[in-house]
Amino acid sequence: MTDENKSETEAETQDFQEKYDELLEKLALKEEELKEVKENLEKQEAETQEYISLSQRLQADFENFKKITDKRNKEFIKFANEDIIKDFLDCYEDFGRALEIKNNDDLKEGVELIYNKFKDILTKEGIKEIPTKGEKFDLNKHEAMMVQESEDVENDYIIEELMKGYMYKDKVLKYSKVIVCKK
Repeated sequence: MTDENKSETEAETQDFQEKYDELLEKLALKEEELKEVKENLEKQEAETQEYISLSQRLQADFENFKKITDKRNKEFIKFANEDIIKDFLDCYEDFGRALEIKNNDDLKEGVELIYNKFKDILTKEGIKEIPTKGEKFDLNKHEAMMVQESEDVENDYIIEELMKGYMYKDKVLKYSKVIVCKK
């Protein structure tokens, strides 16, 4: 081999060696990047598992809260009328005592007291009678049982109340049954 060929071969070898070393450096950098990516991935996987676990615990806590709340609501509904029932029991016992009265005047007075007691309880609970006398007929509060002509009453006004109606706060419990004037 000639010196010239030898120089070319050495130059090619050196060129190849430089490229090989450069590739090894790039490979080392890529391996380091890959190691960092793996570490980040493992870290993110651990965080994800932590979030999944937290989410599952929160879901279980919410389900338990929901069950407890449902149970409390059922208990509340079950005993919601307890106070008014106690008041009605007092009236019930008063009726029992009134039935034992032999004198008609005392009986009437006792029944009137019980009636007023019932009325007070209902008023305290938000029950009001729906007014009818002198009122204009209102489909939202009254139920027309009959219509009649009348000289004394204006058209669409109530002539007579047949049965009382009642409101509970802002809601109609029972419509007043009335006779309405139609001309």
